[in-house]
Amino acid sequence: MDLRFTDEELAFRDEVREFFRTALPDSIRRKMIEGHHPSKDDLVTWSRILNAKGWAVPHWPVEWGGTGWSPVKQYIFRDELQQAPAPEPLAFGVSMVGPVIYTFGNEDQKRRFLPRIANLDDWWCQGFSEPGAGSDLASLKTTAKREGDHYIVNGQKTWTTLAQHADWIFCLVRTDSAVKKQEGISFLLIDMKTPGITVRPIQTIDGGHEVNEVFLDDVRVPVENLVGQENKGWDYAKFLLGNERVGIARIGISKARLKRVRELASLERIGDVPLIDIPRFREKLAAVEVELKALEMTQLRVVAAESRREKGKPDPASSILKIKGSEIQQATTELLMEVVGPFAMPYQPEEEGRNEPTDGPDWASTAAPTYFNWRKISIYGGSNEIQKNIIAKAILGF
Repeated sequence: MDLRFTDEELAFRDEVREFFRTALPDSIRRKMIEGHHPSKDDLVTWSRILNAKGWAVPHWPVEWGGTGWSPVKQYIFRDELQQAPAPEPLAFGVSMVGPVIYTFGNEDQKRRFLPRIANLDDWWCQGFSEPGAGSDLASLKTTAKREGDHYIVNGQKTWTTLAQHADWIFCLVRTDSAVKKQEGISFLLIDMKTPGITVRPIQTIDGGHEVNEVFLDDVRVPVENLVGQENKGWDYAKFLLGNERVGIARIGISKARLKRVRELASLERIGDVPLIDIPRFREKLAAVEVELKALEMTQLRVVAAESRREKGKPDPASSILKIKGSEIQQATTELLMEVVGPFAMPYQPEEEGRNEPTDGPDWASTAAPTYFNWRKISIYGGSNEIQKNIIAKAILGF
């Protein structure tokens, strides 16, 4: 298998790189470099710049705004986007519910939702996890009982990222409790303005408001908002999670952070010697870089095999990318913490809606919250232990 890029692909990479260099607003780029979260306005602004270029949903079908790029070009685009570094389009719409709608939804749902997702006219959040159904997602208890032309939804979702901004939520709900738990689940699209929905913030260790609890009390959802067939939602969820885990490797983000680690380690000194020249530190940095290169080769193999995979069927190898990608992302935050050392101690929580980072050594003050927050990466999107079970069954045949 030849994993080298062709001349055409290299020229495409240069085009994408130049676009990110010139089109990304400097204020957003600075936030990304210094480890701050882009605001809602930042994401909307950047998504609409991409959409105007025709690049907001490159992996979608052409008739719904996609580019028709090969899997390799899509990989190059994502890699350059992460290395720029630029915000990724809101994954809950672009990478999760959007592909579910254009693959399994009806024509009315496609026309209604897909253009608005591409332009970030609608902000989506994900209603999967529940207090008693995280890694064992099929144990969810949120119910949807049909009454005429509506479902009546009752239950609770948790760890719902950015639900405080959301216009819509896509939910897994139980529509049949008399069958095997995976067979009684349906996939619903719910307007967050519907009476009976309550969003309660969960404050994270860094003082931020990223995740939420969502309560649904007698929420009336039109039957027309059911995606696909009733009780087939588990199949759609597996498809969605397969897409999520390919992107969750975040190789470009790890590349960008290692570049930042090298830059800062050249400035930080141990005595008269730059940290980058200390053998022990160089060995740890090199070990992570080697693992990242191996992960990149694995990602390219998955990309190369994508054209031969049955449409709509997730690649179980995405679980490998999820496991190793999350481990490497965590390792890069550990290296960054080692570089900044005691400079990471002073910390001012980010203010909601602030457009600019505060003055001062932001490259250091964001290191600690990033380190702690990224412990979650090996849990969400399907915990690494669950992914190991998938690999054992679907790839190794155990």
